[in-house]
Amino acid sequence: MNTRITSLFGIDYPIIQAGMIWCSGWQLAAAVSNAGGLGLLGAGSMTPEVLEEQIRKCKAATNKPFGVNIPLLYSQVEKQFEILFREGINIVFTSAGNPAIWTPLLKQHGLTVVHVIASVKSALKCEQYGVDAIVAEGFEAGGHNGKEETTTFALVPLIRKTTPLPLIAAGGIATGRGMLAAMALGADGVQVGSRFAASEESSAHPAFKQKIVDSGDGDTFVALKKVVPVRLIRNSFFHQVRQMEESGASAEKLTELLGKGRAKNGMFEGNTEEGELEIGQVAALIDRIQPAGEIVREIMEEYTLIRKTLP
Repeated sequence: MNTRITSLFGIDYPIIQAGMIWCSGWQLAAAVSNAGGLGLLGAGSMTPEVLEEQIRKCKAATNKPFGVNIPLLYSQVEKQFEILFREGINIVFTSAGNPAIWTPLLKQHGLTVVHVIASVKSALKCEQYGVDAIVAEGFEAGGHNGKEETTTFALVPLIRKTTPLPLIAAGGIATGRGMLAAMALGADGVQVGSRFAASEESSAHPAFKQKIVDSGDGDTFVALKKVVPVRLIRNSFFHQVRQMEESGASAEKLTELLGKGRAKNGMFEGNTEEGELEIGQVAALIDRIQPAGEIVREIMEEYTLIRKTLP
């Protein structure tokens, strides 16, 4: 299959595995890349030393292209970029920050730069500062959600109308049907997070993976808007957050409740009641834990089949 995204990254299928914190280690990234998609290491939950180790393990496990997702809001981002330069990584996805700050340096070192956005304003900034492609992530997604609350079905055509840059759709996509819908809206490829979070190779704790599989319609909700908006599975921690938000708690009080390591505690260590469990709405569609390569094949098979049935 040939799209601007497959050409940009040198991959077989325009399927990108999201670089999710605590879920996207070298085993998952290598498995997706070996299956023909683009695997990403999720550097947001990695120290520079761990990132370096993960990159080297991923290199040993695949000879296909892979990349790294780096949220720009973290304090050690400069050290993480230095590791990418030193290790010869040539694909980076940046998120949760301003592309103007780091894109010129990344381009100077020869990297292909993709930035995650949730608004037209951010898309125009990406074009202005030389980003190579955009991930347009709708409000259905887990992780850091856009404050504009624009859903994928509305966001993707808006961004397509705004900029000619190669466009990757994200948020609520886990199947071939979802991929076909995104491409019809103007996307050149898709980014899949939640389904890969529940894959066999995901570095998430088995209890969190099972929580994803068990979740249904209405079991996720966006919270912590005063801090960093994230979509969470409803659990004891979530209900604490909602109670505080409804009583008008300040950003400082919510940050205090969040504390340090709450996401690690939930997604990586398996505390499914007191931990932070970030996942997208599409988790309600996920009914089993599968190998990542099988997920890629199923998405492509369904995409091809459904496309043939359309008039």
